[in-house]
Amino acid sequence: QVQLVESGGGLVQYGGSLRLSCAASGSGFALGAMGWYRQAPGKQRELVATITYGGATNYADSVKGRFTISRDNAKNTVYLNMNSPKPEDTAVYYCNAIALVPAGKTFWGRGTQVTVSS
Repeated sequence: QVQLVESGGGLVQYGGSLRLSCAASGSGFALGAMGWYRQAPGKQRELVATITYGGATNYADSVKGRFTISRDNAKNTVYLNMNSPKPEDTAVYYCNAIALVPAGKTFWGRGTQVTVSS
């Protein structure tokens, strides 16, 4: 089993910056792609950004040029640097990981709240 724990959420001012981290722990696992999703009140969960084990990235159009996803494979950790956040970025941010071992398993963190004040 893999546990994903997010950290770094909180209140940030419009135009500021924030860095989210997500660390994976457990035993006998190997992770493939990891990513960040978010869910605002009354809305469906949506993709923010993903990154493969090799570092290829994909972003939602709404965050391109402002957010950067990265990972440290040695630490089983994925990051999301949020630059120039907007009030519409306010949401609970969830970490996601697709495991290679055990094959086919997808794991989610419990989420961290990000609130952007205008």
